[in-house]
Amino acid sequence: RGTPAWVAWHISPEWNGTAPRCDCFATDNGLPSGFYKATTSNYTNTGFDRGHQCPSADRDLTSADNASTFIMTNIMPQSPNLNQITWAALETYCRTLMDAGNELYVYSGGYGSGGTGSLGGVTTTIAGGAITVPSNYWKVVVVLPQGSNDVARVSTSTRVIAVNMPNNQTVNAQTWGYYRVSVAALQNTLGYNFLSNVSTSIQNVIEANADTGPTQ
Repeated sequence: RGTPAWVAWHISPEWNGTAPRCDCFATDNGLPSGFYKATTSNYTNTGFDRGHQCPSADRDLTSADNASTFIMTNIMPQSPNLNQITWAALETYCRTLMDAGNELYVYSGGYGSGGTGSLGGVTTTIAGGAITVPSNYWKVVVVLPQGSNDVARVSTSTRVIAVNMPNNQTVNAQTWGYYRVSVAALQNTLGYNFLSNVSTSIQNVIEANADTGPTQ
């Protein structure tokens, strides 16, 4: 598909600093032979943003940390209104949770084929067919008070936020909270098993229902 299947990262003060955004998109030359190596120019004039999965602002302790988020294997084609408005609002909210004394484990990616960017219509691929444009983007966020032994601290009361958003220009008609789903529903859609290191009894509780907590 020319994009990551999923990206996972940790949000906590240990990654937080004042390094500037580098805007230094770079091809991932570490990909195995035979994998398509996306370039920043693949996205030019396509109507889609170079959408970060792990956001630049989640890795600004050092310039090297920030540059790592601009490697093209962290980038996927997102509609501008998703990337810049609805998706960005959830990213900002996650950092607000960190500022309130939490650490977060985040997983995100896209699925399906066919998104609508700023040029209108439905686009299934860019880069001459080498990069699939997802129809939807998803994210799972596990929220814990800052501490240690994180897996052991996940309980039936742990907040878990899961969203499933369409990759189009009308997504911003709703706030990000509108797109919350249960982890179980997302697993059924994706075929993934999230939080598999957590005991099954706890998973069954925290994955069953969509989050209803605050959104800002």
